[in-house]
Amino acid sequence: MNETMQPSLLRERFCRRERRSVPAVRGFVGTAVADWGFGARRDDVLLCVSELATNALLHGVPPGRGFLVRLRLVGEGRELLVEVHDSGGGVPMVREPCGESGRGLMLVDALADRWGVGERDPGKVVWCVFSGSATV
Repeated sequence: MNETMQPSLLRERFCRRERRSVPAVRGFVGTAVADWGFGARRDDVLLCVSELATNALLHGVPPGRGFLVRLRLVGEGRELLVEVHDSGGGVPMVREPCGESGRGLMLVDALADRWGVGERDPGKVVWCVFSGSATV
């Protein structure tokens, strides 16, 4: 998605490979969602970003590396794009849950308006989009 963005319409945060990164990301994203007026989708966005960040930690971030969370308003501010960049291999996909795990992408698929996986070198970016209307 190549769009010219104003600085206030883009936020990003680099996170270390540690458990406390997930709640830190939730706080970061929660602030942006509130600032940008996407409060009606807040719970959906926070759950999805938690799942994507957890997946990055568990499956996509090799030791000594971290992951990047990037938020952008796109579509003239009518959509919130959430990206989680990691340096791990593989292509995430929705799978049948196994025990207590395996529900993350099922939730993202159910709650986000759309989602997907893109390539980067090294690794991948898992993204999801939420429709709404920004007030910035």
